[in-house]
Amino acid sequence: MLQFIFLQAQQPGGSAFLSMLFPLLILVVFYFFLIRPQIKRQKETQKFQESLREGLDVITNAGIIGKITKIDGPVVRLMVDEKTFIRVVKSAIQSEYKP
Repeated sequence: MLQFIFLQAQQPGGSAFLSMLFPLLILVVFYFFLIRPQIKRQKETQKFQESLREGLDVITNAGIIGKITKIDGPVVRLMVDEKTFIRVVKSAIQSEYKP
């Protein structure tokens, strides 16, 4: 099939528009099914990370569940047990934890 398309594109007198239609169609499909949803997810994640507040139960990318006790710029301190605290960057927080 691909060989037929290349042979058809090489024929003299063929339309330049028709020879570019297939690659343009592929680019449009990639944009609507791959690129656009990824951009939307990135914006939602960034909006969530900017709205973090103390007392919120969250899950990190590594699967650690903890409660935010302090936010210091890009660093967040999580309480994972009664006396156990860890520091992670905001970008490592994936979502809110709802038990």
